[in-house]
Amino acid sequence: MKPDSYQQGNDDRRQELRTEQEAFRLQQEEYSLETGKRRSTFNWLISSIYFLVGSLEVLLGLRFLLRLSGANTRNTVSQFIAMLSAPFVAPFSTLFVSPVTGDGANIFDLNVLIALIVYPLLGWLGVRLVRFIATR
Repeated sequence: MKPDSYQQGNDDRRQELRTEQEAFRLQQEEYSLETGKRRSTFNWLISSIYFLVGSLEVLLGLRFLLRLSGANTRNTVSQFIAMLSAPFVAPFSTLFVSPVTGDGANIFDLNVLIALIVYPLLGWLGVRLVRFIATR
């Protein structure tokens, strides 16, 4: 072989190496984008769980305060909060008998307090589950 043919072979090999490097970089970028999308989806799920549990906590807290302060049960706002929170308090409604003061107007609703503890724990478990799945 002539020296020119050696040079040509070296140039071809260098070009092959550059092509392989570019393919590897492209593969890394695609993996990085895929991982980013996946991470973004899991972060959205976690944020949604926190938002929903936080909203539920506010709603249950309002229900507790309204019942404790003896709010008028015929008031539209009071009825609306009671109606929205009723399905979430229902699983705990017969757990305890709540103490009543002020001729039955002021109710210290232990069942709502239990719900205020249980739902954040369930939300925390949901977040842990999502994070566990995200690391797989």
